[in-house]
Amino acid sequence: MTPYVLIVEDETSISTLLDYNLKHEGFETALAEDGDTALLMAAERVPDLILLDWMLPKLSGVEVCRRLRRKEATANIPIIMLSARGEEDDRVTGLDIGADDYLTKPFSMPELLARIRALLRRTQTNALSESLTVGALQINTKAHRVSRAGKDIHLGPTEFRLLEHFMRRPTQVFSREQLLDAVWGHDIYVEARTVDVHIGRLRKALKMPDRTDPIRTVRSAGYALQPKG
Repeated sequence: MTPYVLIVEDETSISTLLDYNLKHEGFETALAEDGDTALLMAAERVPDLILLDWMLPKLSGVEVCRRLRRKEATANIPIIMLSARGEEDDRVTGLDIGADDYLTKPFSMPELLARIRALLRRTQTNALSESLTVGALQINTKAHRVSRAGKDIHLGPTEFRLLEHFMRRPTQVFSREQLLDAVWGHDIYVEARTVDVHIGRLRKALKMPDRTDPIRTVRSAGYALQPKG
């Protein structure tokens, strides 16, 4: 899937420059001009990476970073902090509050792009781990095994890919179109309602008398995995 980068920057000249160059390199982007908007946008759709300015209106980049790290859904998003503050203490502060990298303005665009790719490679490598656990659900991608509360669950190939996709981003809401792209692929035409059919099969397979439905339907938005399911 195309990496989705949230650019949080209130200086139009810089945000425009970042937006243009990232799109030119094949990234999908979105812009936020202040800290409050950034938090709302990250909650609505979890980015693959965030470029975060230190000095922002309404809520500082430092506070945005702190709040993102406190929430399960956004705790592991790679964050590169951008700042005109180049002192060592400022860099240390940025990294200590949870930023993965820190770049001082003015910065080199090729260097920033290289750092973005490096962070995404690291994240994708971690995401490819064989075993995942979310709440009572466990999945082993290599052995193709799924269990819930210790009980083995047998899934078809499509339902397995759906569950794996949900478990790599618990709590994130995915639209039918996003699920189609992630599970079926960009080049295959499948009707959106097909997603509903396979979600129904997945729910049926995961159903247990003493537990809630782990797949949450979000009206007019799509589906999400509930961590406690």
